[in-house]
Amino acid sequence: MNVAALSPAARRDLLAAVRWIASDNPVAARALRDSVAQAATRIGAHDQLGTLRPDLAAAPCRFLPLTGFPYVIVYNAERRPPLILRILHSARDLPEVLRTPL
Repeated sequence: MNVAALSPAARRDLLAAVRWIASDNPVAARALRDSVAQAATRIGAHDQLGTLRPDLAAAPCRFLPLTGFPYVIVYNAERRPPLILRILHSARDLPEVLRTPL
């Protein structure tokens, strides 16, 4: 079974989110980590699962909201296995964050 890989930036995003959430709610932080792992498995099995958002990033980047959390996964669907580029809080200024090359 293919599982999407995490880029160094995605790993940093996830670690920062887990640390921030864990300061108030360690159980929720573990749930976020588990949710990202489940999403990586789903993306690995179905690389077209996410939505194209040409207003935010050019194809082959796709966007997948993280169920139960205010985060969005940005991934390259053409890589084998797919590569998760970023894990971003949806309240962030996504156009600004994604302005730098992915």
